[in-house]
Amino acid sequence: MKQLELQVIQQARAWIAQGQPVWLCTVLATFGSAPRGPGAMLACLNSGEHRGSLSGGCVEDDFLERVADQFFKPGSQDVRYGEGGLAPNLALPCGGVLDVLVEYLAPTNDTDVHLAAVEAAFAGAGLITRQVLLGTEYRRIDPGSMDTPRVEVGTEQVAIRVGAVQRLLLAGLSPVAEFCASFAIALGYEVILCDPREDMIGGFTLPGVQVHKLLPAVYIANGGCHASTAVVALTHDPRLDDLTLLEAVRTQAFYIGAMGSQRTSSKRIERLARIGGFDDGSLQRIHAPIGLRLGSKTPAEIAMAVMADFLRVSNGIPRHAL
Repeated sequence: MKQLELQVIQQARAWIAQGQPVWLCTVLATFGSAPRGPGAMLACLNSGEHRGSLSGGCVEDDFLERVADQFFKPGSQDVRYGEGGLAPNLALPCGGVLDVLVEYLAPTNDTDVHLAAVEAAFAGAGLITRQVLLGTEYRRIDPGSMDTPRVEVGTEQVAIRVGAVQRLLLAGLSPVAEFCASFAIALGYEVILCDPREDMIGGFTLPGVQVHKLLPAVYIANGGCHASTAVVALTHDPRLDDLTLLEAVRTQAFYIGAMGSQRTSSKRIERLARIGGFDDGSLQRIHAPIGLRLGSKTPAEIAMAVMADFLRVSNGIPRHAL
């Protein structure tokens, strides 16, 4: 299935091509419990026809009624749903609060060019940042980076990082990798497992996981990584792990990590420096030992520490801020 936000943009472009103005909404922040996180999108027409979701149904009806009643004026604005915000009589069942960017998109060539760049980013062409000037119809596209937060809201401008659906590439099957796969699916990641060992993957099945019987390094070398990919080596087998890391460091993957003790990790980094000829900057991209230091012991606990760390990185949170 296509990423929902990609479908939203494609529908918005179709409406723009028909000469219809579009309202584009993006979740900027959530407080408390909320079913859709920052970056979630919805596009609609004045008629109420829409694609996408902001809250799983909690606020969409109210928003569409306001659009039909011309409550929102052309331009871009940051609105709040929930306590202290719009629809005070419509409490979100989850008890959450949503801040939403509402944009009016006129049916012009400039609008289509902007949306085409967003569509390409969602399809995997590379990370971009949408810069939207509040109170106006001005917006632009800048290069994006996983080092920045997914959403940044200023007093006059909003920046939203846009990229392909996040991918978890598991280099080899192990008990930790299995738990990582389960957690990643729950978080909405595309999950890919690469392992050439028939005896390991022969009986493995987990709905939502793509399994490829080949070396992870081969999959990566053939273009298996984009800027929204996390590559994790969790087998303790240097024949798999080292080759995976050698290839992953040459890609735009936003997170690269390998499981092992501090001593094992130091030796691995020394091997990679010697074999691959990488500089310190390249090697520092590798998280080894992998994961946050949570005192994890069991496979499930280690997997949780791994997932927490690349969730931290994907959200642009520096380690020292924890």
